[in-house]
Amino acid sequence: MRDGYVARYQGREYEASPDGDNVRIYQPQPGDGFSEVRPGRYVRVLNAGDVDDLMYVRTTCTWQGEPFIVLGEADGWLRVEYTGGKAPTAQALGLEEFDFGVYQGWAPLSAVTDLRENRI
Repeated sequence: MRDGYVARYQGREYEASPDGDNVRIYQPQPGDGFSEVRPGRYVRVLNAGDVDDLMYVRTTCTWQGEPFIVLGEADGWLRVEYTGGKAPTAQALGLEEFDFGVYQGWAPLSAVTDLRENRI
């Protein structure tokens, strides 16, 4: 499940982080021009003009008939954030108020429908 920036560079997609005129791209193994930032995480800093495409990817779904953003996945469960904008509905779903007006919870993957990746 992806939720964040993605850059296409030399025909391949990388997790990315824009930084002014630069774009940081990441991969889990060593590679040409990549430096280790921690075990299993390597970064390469590129000029933004060298990147073929930069986009934001967000995974969305429907759970119990309501719209959600997928924030993560663990052991057959999805960490979801409600995007319907109705506090009573969020509370009825048993979601926790993560921040003012922001409701999150865990949904079983088997109960989720319309799971899709959106490129913004």
